[in-house]
Formats: sequence, C-alpha cells, structure tokens
Amino acid sequence: MSGRQAAVTIRRARGPVRAVVLVLHGGAEHGSAVVRPWRLAYLRMVPIAKSLHRAVARHGVEVRLLRNRVRGWNEPGLDAVRDARWALEGIHTDHPGVPVVLVGHSMGGRVALRVADDPAVAGVCALAPWTPRDEPVAAVRDRAVLIAHGTKDLITSPADSYTFGSRAETAASRIARFEVTDEGHAMVRRAPVWTRLVCAFTLDTLGLPPSDGTLTAAWTRPVAERLRIPL
Repeated sequence: MSGRQAAVTIRRARGPVRAVVLVLHGGAEHGSAVVRPWRLAYLRMVPIAKSLHRAVARHGVEVRLLRNRVRGWNEPGLDAVRDARWALEGIHTDHPGVPVVLVGHSMGGRVALRVADDPAVAGVCALAPWTPRDEPVAAVRDRAVLIAHGTKDLITSPADSYTFGSRAETAASRIARFEVTDEGHAMVRRAPVWTRLVCAFTLDTLGLPPSDGTLTAAWTRPVAERLRIPL
C-alpha cells in the first residue's frame, strides 16, 4: 500500500467551525483494491454527507467524508481504522479542540465504534454496522451511541448489532438502537428515514436545534425497549 493515500472531501461550515462530522463508508473484511470515487460503498455515503451539511452548516459544523485507501478492514493491519485515525488527526490539526461526531455505514460503522476512543469524539452513529460478537465496546465509553439496522439486512447482522448495543449499554453515556422495518443493507428503500436519524443524532449530540421527537423519546425509554425501537 506504499504511496496510497486516503482522501477527504470537506464541506465547509458557515462561519467559525464549532464541530466536525466525519462520515465513514463501508467496505469488506478483506481487500486491497483501491477505493475509487465511483465505488458503491463510498457513493452510498455521499448523499448522507450532503444532507448532513445542509442540516448543520449554519450551526458552524463542518462535514468530512473519508475515502479509504483500500476497501478492506484487513486484520491485523486494520487499514480502515488507520485511515479513520488519520482523518481524525487532520481534524485535530485544522480545528483543535472541537467535538467530533462519527457517522459510519457497514464496515464504516465498525470503524466508527472502534475509533470512538479519540478524545474529541462526542458520539457515534452506526448505520447497519458490522459488529462481530467479539467486537470490543470500550471505545464508546462515555460517548453517545445510535445504532440503526434494517430488519431485512442480509449483509450485516441485526442480531449482532443488538448484542453489541446490549454490551455497550453500560459503557456509553447513552445508547439507542432503531430497527428500520423492511429495509436492507443499502439504505435505499427508506433513505429519508436514515438521513433523518443521522441529522437528528448529530444535532442532538452537539446540543443544537431543532430537536427530533423520535430521538428525544428514545433516550428516555427503558433499556429493553431502547435497543429495539421500530421505525
């Protein structure tokens, strides 16, 4: 992988930057193929990044969309994790001290949950995340966490994300998990639902208006209900 470089698309805040959202795309368990701008896993997150920017830019929030060097998670080197930490370092350099919200889909959801231990991270929004049964939860300690999973996802396991949420409940500052009815892995059948959740969680985590009734109600549910909220 010598000479390869991850890339970041930056959508600027209006006025001084008060926070940054880092958006992470999906991939595969193994893979050394270069992530081109037209790869579907990357393209899937472009409209989410654009919608986020429309929702948060006026509040001084910048949105960054990472494009990994290669498409694989790639144990033991953890290429996707290394790329996310590189992107976080760029945020620290450009905007020292600002809070960061992580938004990731599929493998990107796992990456977000893994790098949430970065001191700037305030919250993680994991969409259809790949969360194996042994995925550690320590990184989300004292972070706000939202998980959303389609009930018809055949690529990543809704049961595994529920198990992860159950284990992370005592570590996270607060956690909610939504089950998106009749939705698969690609988030296309009910795209507005996913986008609304991402925007609402980001604004809520950063303490910005407007509030979202669905999300506000989610935080106050009993734990048993909070991890299986139907949408």
